[in-house]
Amino acid sequence: MTKRTKKVGVTGKYGVRYGASLRRDIRKIEVQQHARYQCPFCGRSTVKRVAAGIWKCTGKNCGKSIAGGAWTVSTAAATSARSTIRRLREMVEV
Repeated sequence: MTKRTKKVGVTGKYGVRYGASLRRDIRKIEVQQHARYQCPFCGRSTVKRVAAGIWKCTGKNCGKSIAGGAWTVSTAAATSARSTIRRLREMVEV
């Protein structure tokens, strides 16, 4: 594969096709999906995307699978749902 420029990054594979705005959006998504994330179980930065919505920790002793968003491990909706559940749990305990 050819060397990509700093400006276009991972979207260098598209060349001049599809327009700058679309390539910019795709770049943001592709960088998110190819990044490594921190595992909530073992704490290492070893979580990688296996398929859309399926994330797996590639650590030696962990190997746990996580359901998440298509492009990133945690979505905004999941974060708000988690905080709502935590708040409701605290109300029940009190």
